[in-house]
Amino acid sequence: MKWNPKLVTALLAGALTAAPAFAMPYGQSAKQDMKAAGQDTKDAARETGHAAKTGTKKAVRKTKNGTQDAYYDTKYHTKRAAHRTKNAARDARYGAENPE
Repeated sequence: MKWNPKLVTALLAGALTAAPAFAMPYGQSAKQDMKAAGQDTKDAARETGHAAKTGTKKAVRKTKNGTQDAYYDTKYHTKRAAHRTKNAARDARYGAENPE
């Protein structure tokens, strides 16, 4: 089949003329575009603030828990070491007083 150049040109011109109408949504204006951009910026700032708040709270909680764990572990092991030292000294003294 042989294409007529005038028909191809007419179809191409019609497609190029109608393309902008399909590309833009109906009723969308520059004002509405600016409003949408402003709303998107506002939403992004709100989400960023929420993420920062959540991350900060989590970091504070983890730091607090880690500090408490270190405190309790130190307290436990200090008492344990003191008792072991006391018992070792007692056993040494008993061994020196009563050689077998």
